[in-house]
Amino acid sequence: MRQMKIGAIGFLLGTLLLALPWAVRAEDEAPEQFVKRVSVEVLDSIKADKAMRNGDVNRVMALVDTRIMPNLDFVRMTASAVGPAWRQASPEQKTRLQEEFKILLTRTYSGALAQVGDQTVEVKPLRGSAEDKDLVVRTEIKNGGEVVQMDYRLTKTPGQGPGWKIYNLNVMGVWLVDTYKTQFASEINAKGLDGLISSLSERNKSNAKK
Repeated sequence: MRQMKIGAIGFLLGTLLLALPWAVRAEDEAPEQFVKRVSVEVLDSIKADKAMRNGDVNRVMALVDTRIMPNLDFVRMTASAVGPAWRQASPEQKTRLQEEFKILLTRTYSGALAQVGDQTVEVKPLRGSAEDKDLVVRTEIKNGGEVVQMDYRLTKTPGQGPGWKIYNLNVMGVWLVDTYKTQFASEINAKGLDGLISSLSERNKSNAKK
């Protein structure tokens, strides 16, 4: 059970990893250095914020809107989760899907903030070349004798601004986007894209009441 809690923290830490203004410095920063630095900064920031740790979803949502979204390749994340149907989606549907997916992720993992304690982050040696534009950075979140592996998929696209962007993460062997892709495929096959949007909206409304 404790390891599952750390896993939830891992998902949330990945979602909040870009919570501090790093863009100027990150342009020439090595990918593993980037992950290590901002991981520590975000953990320290969460530990110091009692409101977020007490589950203040509005505070978490504000953090997502102002600090995370501009630095996250969220279009790619959403498109990957939706799958082939994304190509047939209208601009309005794509906008709604991104909005509802963002709310779902934020509300789903905001509760993990209360579990943030003495976790530390260790970044593993980079596989491949730091010159690559698309790569995986492997880390371990440690809390006493417990260890959870968390991997980040990063992309570096000049057209999206300087620095690296995260578009997927793996906690305890499970890729976040792939998990939702399976769920979303069932909804799309049964009710189409509008059905998926409606389902996400209802799920978010239900989560908001908890």
